Amino acid sequence: MKAGIVGIGSVGRAVALAAMQRGSATELVLVNRNPKVSKAVALDLGYGVPVSPCMRITGGDYGALAGARIVVVAAGMNEQAGGATDRQDPAGRLRLLEQNVRVMQDVMPPLLAAAPDAVILIATDPPDPLSDVARAIAPAANVFGSGTFLDSLRFRVHLADAFGVNAASVHADVYGEHGKTEVLHWSGATIAGVPWRAVAAERRLDGESLKERVDDAVRHANINIIEGIGASQYGIGIAVARLIEAILRDEKLVVPVGAHQPEHGVTFSLPSVVGALGVERVLPPQLDSEEQKSLAHSVSVLRDALARRSANKLVGRAGSRATRCVVENDM
Repeated sequence: MKAGIVGIGSVGRAVALAAMQRGSATELVLVNRNPKVSKAVALDLGYGVPVSPCMRITGGDYGALAGARIVVVAAGMNEQAGGATDRQDPAGRLRLLEQNVRVMQDVMPPLLAAAPDAVILIATDPPDPLSDVARAIAPAANVFGSGTFLDSLRFRVHLADAFGVNAASVHADVYGEHGKTEVLHWSGATIAGVPWRAVAAERRLDGESLKERVDDAVRHANINIIEGIGASQYGIGIAVARLIEAILRDEKLVVPVGAHQPEHGVTFSLPSVVGALGVERVLPPQLDSEEQKSLAHSVSVLRDALARRSANKLVGRAGSRATRCVVENDM
């Protein structure tokens, strides 16, 4: 079971480490624009294989991806390097779109030439519109984005902390954009199947105050991490490693990830069945009226971001010769 990672910056390395420790694949290939980096990281991680689940880790060029059943794209400009760390900026990660479109244009052709049948998982920010960009570059490719899977894990952790329970006993998801307009599905959040408001009432907790605290913690989790260590990496590394497993093992795992929604014309997250073919189907959730409005707004923001990107592309063609963007293989 072979997997590949393109872009060995902070996120790519975190994915590789998590995949190695979890035994997510039997073979892992690392590819970076500077091959010395991918080979060095593979060498370094390889020294931990004797005390980890059996895995072969190598660093190489795109050709080494041949036979991979899933390839994770983690190459691109991250939030700190791309100036997307202002808490008050409504664009958030979407500020990175234009810069990282160029990364997709560089990465997708050689990736698919080497591994034409691989499922492509976009983990570069912003993953939702970049998944659509990747699909536009390679219409036949099987592409989806990491979406709000990580946001959902954050939601569960903060809700568990608020109630003093194990996060594994919490079910709470985030839908829509992986970004400023994400929608926390409060109406469906439960503690071991018990609605969170019922648990709050039983514990005599102020539900609205709790909701406000958790909502803020989830929405600003990435900024809180970036302000401390410069990049949000370990959580997404673990989440992506879990998705690698779901694909290689054909698990039919249901999690919120970024799938293209034809009726809306854009990629965003809803509960999705993830198996050998990537996202195999989407399960529409039951939302209350406020959540429906918030999701419609999230979809509109993503649609507008792609529309602006298309308009900018046309302007660029009419103007002077475009310059290539030098990016960091990071997220």
